Amino acid sequence: MGRLLTIAIGGLAVLAVAAWLAVFTAGRGTFGELETGGTPDPDRRAPAAVASAGAARADAAREIGASADKQILFGDLHAHTTFSRDAFTFSLPMVGGEGAHPPADACDFARHCAELDFWSINDHAEDLTPRQWRETVAATRQCEAIAGGDEPDLVSFLGWEWTQAGTVPANHWGHKNVVLRHLDDDRIPRRPIGATRPPGGLDVGRMGTLARGAAALAMGGRFHDWAAFLTEPEGVPRCDADTPVQDLPDDCIELAATPADLFRKLDEWGHDALVIPHGTTWGAYTPPGSSYDKQLDGAMHDPDRQRLVEIYSGHGTSEVYRPWRSSLEEDGATICPAPSPGYLPSCWRAGEIIEERCLAEGETEAECASRAAEARAHYLAGGIPGHLVVPGARAEDWLDSGQCQDCREPAFNYRPAGAAQYLLALGGFDGPGAAPRRFRLGFMASSDNHFARPGSGYKEKHRRGMTESVGASRDPDALGPLASIIAPPDRPPAARSLDFETALEGVAGFQLIETERSVAFLLTGGLIAVHAEARGRDAIWNAMDRREVYGTTGPRMLLWFDLLNPPGSTGATAPMGSEVSGVSAPIFQARAVGSFEQLPGCPEATAERLSASELKRLCKGDCYHPSDERRVITRIEVVRIRPQVHPDEDVADLIEDPWRSFACDPHPEGCSVVFGDPDFAASGREAVYYVRAFEAPTPGINAGNLRCERDAEGRCTGVSLCPGPDGAADECLSEHEPRAWSSPIWLDVDPSAS
Repeated sequence: MGRLLTIAIGGLAVLAVAAWLAVFTAGRGTFGELETGGTPDPDRRAPAAVASAGAARADAAREIGASADKQILFGDLHAHTTFSRDAFTFSLPMVGGEGAHPPADACDFARHCAELDFWSINDHAEDLTPRQWRETVAATRQCEAIAGGDEPDLVSFLGWEWTQAGTVPANHWGHKNVVLRHLDDDRIPRRPIGATRPPGGLDVGRMGTLARGAAALAMGGRFHDWAAFLTEPEGVPRCDADTPVQDLPDDCIELAATPADLFRKLDEWGHDALVIPHGTTWGAYTPPGSSYDKQLDGAMHDPDRQRLVEIYSGHGTSEVYRPWRSSLEEDGATICPAPSPGYLPSCWRAGEIIEERCLAEGETEAECASRAAEARAHYLAGGIPGHLVVPGARAEDWLDSGQCQDCREPAFNYRPAGAAQYLLALGGFDGPGAAPRRFRLGFMASSDNHFARPGSGYKEKHRRGMTESVGASRDPDALGPLASIIAPPDRPPAARSLDFETALEGVAGFQLIETERSVAFLLTGGLIAVHAEARGRDAIWNAMDRREVYGTTGPRMLLWFDLLNPPGSTGATAPMGSEVSGVSAPIFQARAVGSFEQLPGCPEATAERLSASELKRLCKGDCYHPSDERRVITRIEVVRIRPQVHPDEDVADLIEDPWRSFACDPHPEGCSVVFGDPDFAASGREAVYYVRAFEAPTPGINAGNLRCERDAEGRCTGVSLCPGPDGAADECLSEHEPRAWSSPIWLDVDPSAS
């Protein structure tokens, strides 16, 4: 009997070891295949289609009286493929994913589905391996080679995203896209530069070897490829941070801890590169209390490389400033601010939820008020995942807390001290007599699409795929092993909050962020437009470098904004993006022409180039397909900002939004307005001006965000989260006004002018 028991125990031990080996082997990606860059479709766009689009824009310019010396070109400088870790996770079947979308797909979508003039690839650099970078470079060059010569149908820029997220305001710098001017080996870095993650920082897309092995064995198929994808960067060493970039080996992953480190490394490479901050108000990864003030200091801002800021993307708008904050510092302590008009802090709502539960259990008002205060303190201690301290809270329970209630399609959990208006109003002060340092950033927009679909905002259709929305089940049983990083923590509601350390127990991955609420803020994405002297790479780059660019919410609106009377001009004007000194009574002109109404489906020329299956898989059966009818411009607004001249000035008092507003007659030819600022010289201080142009209202995906029901006082009493009862079929449409933002014009004070 003892011998049999020994044999049985030994057999079980062998089985246990075999099972462990199987799970470990699967977790190392042994049974999966690595993603490749793919091969773009060999056909370029029909030359007639390219010429027709250019002619239509030139005709519109002449009709509204704008110069035709430059042409307006549209692009997307923020596109991810399944070389990005979050994009690969989104591609898995259990979260409603579509499978592989490599760099070649991004090229084909930009060219054939969206009919863009230019685009860039911007996968997250932190886990981008040397092999993936080589594949990215090869696919981008292939895309460029198809484009043609002097009049390319599509210009392809190489780049990556520096994806930094801090745990507290002091170590948070945010996300920045790096876009390279050239494609040849001698003028590009040998590897991208990622961001280091602060200790304790959020890591939403990673699983341990055994956990992903169990998931791969349980679900099979693409999950084995996922395990291989996550394993690949683990075998690549990190570059030595103190070694000059040129002296480092090619087979390491290079990281930079701060913007200063990023700029220094780019300087060491010595190649032309633009660095474009994005998501500057996006609270999904920005700690409460964060501000862009510290990025104006010293080496943290490079005005030669950091020329533009992304004001709008598929994650919402980062334009407007508001004086409220999600948390406050008083006497060295972090406190939760009380609600104010247009804003309900999430920390405050955490207290309300706990207090409501407490009162429902029959506790005294004093006891429940004490628990509410405790909940607010617990929330603030948690930072970004503060919502976890309220056990069992549903997404609906948070109402519209944390959101900018009077903004147009704002970023989720809005952080106003990163807004574009705030950046323009800031001054950095080095002492008496020193000119203030400024952010002088042009405005652009892009998609931030993670399904290799640059330029996805041409139609408000296909919420899943054209926005970042994924259809992940919230049922832990349906998600299987992925529930531990995707499904919200399964905790019963309680009338007392958890301290943050307890709230974090057993929580990982996307459980750390408010995925259910944030989905309601995901849009189809915007476009950057340039006023370029030609269609080629150099002309587009030069337009971006001089900030003669603007952003749109997706439609291809035409926009001009000029200073008509720059000093010493003989008929010449200063366009958007200009810095001008010596004018005393500036006169401006803004012109806008609406985008073309879209026809269903795809143009015949596109159908001749992509197979029916590719049109369905990649374009979802809908392409950029303009009719001959233009949408009308309803109004043009002007924003004036007078930047700080000393650090004690309240930024809110320096932003006039709108400063002027002009109603437009509903003509398809567009709208043109001329206005001046006779008070500029008398003010004795710098001023910044930019314009917004609005099209007539139309339905937009997630334009209503949380779709609040409001009482007579305007307070949100209930939300209708996206998607609704129809699930994936719900496009979550609400009325919105498509719009475009010009880059600013900066006027400097010249004492001799007055």
